[in-house]
Amino acid sequence: MRKLFKHMTTLLSLVVLAFVGGSIFYGTQTVHELLGDNKKLKAAITSLTHEDQIGFAKVVRQEEREGQLYTTLRFVETARGDLLTTVLEREYEIEGDVAHFDTLIVTFSDQVVMDGKARSLYLWRRIYGENMRPAEGYPIATPGTHPARYADLLRELKQSDQQLFWDAIWDLANHPEALRDHGIKAIYGNVVYKRLRPGLIYVFKIGTDGHIYPETVLDM
Repeated sequence: MRKLFKHMTTLLSLVVLAFVGGSIFYGTQTVHELLGDNKKLKAAITSLTHEDQIGFAKVVRQEEREGQLYTTLRFVETARGDLLTTVLEREYEIEGDVAHFDTLIVTFSDQVVMDGKARSLYLWRRIYGENMRPAEGYPIATPGTHPARYADLLRELKQSDQQLFWDAIWDLANHPEALRDHGIKAIYGNVVYKRLRPGLIYVFKIGTDGHIYPETVLDM
């Protein structure tokens, strides 16, 4: 019984996340150690380039049911550096015709980026309609998972370090006081909304200030 209890305690200590003294721990590894000492991770973050287009949305159909308008939209996330390659494609139905698109933005500090130039990650979170609470929104990405858009980013790292990195990115958003210690300038949300109409494509782009905005073009 004692051996079983000891084994369970050890296992629990490896999988439970604890926030202690400004550091987030996963087992014996901390985010600070990973971001501060891992040269492969620094090289991966430095390899991030300025991104312009990160996805688009279009109306599949709009229809009234019992006097209420409903919109079905297709959301597409494109690959980094390749606007013709799709890494995620899903359809969502919302009540009404106004859709909100929620994104998590992560900006790294100079101590993590080798060349001193700003680098950021952009993670799609959820989509929700005008008559929905954000918490009821449809998820695009699941916290802690490896976003398909950045599947190649950490390929030089061990699998355990990759998982640690993505877990930490989502968790650090809830601990803003720890960001400076972990080489991250900011983690913040960016929500844009648009009234959707058939025959148009809403191309999501990123400005030089890191904010996302939709550009409307005709669906040829």
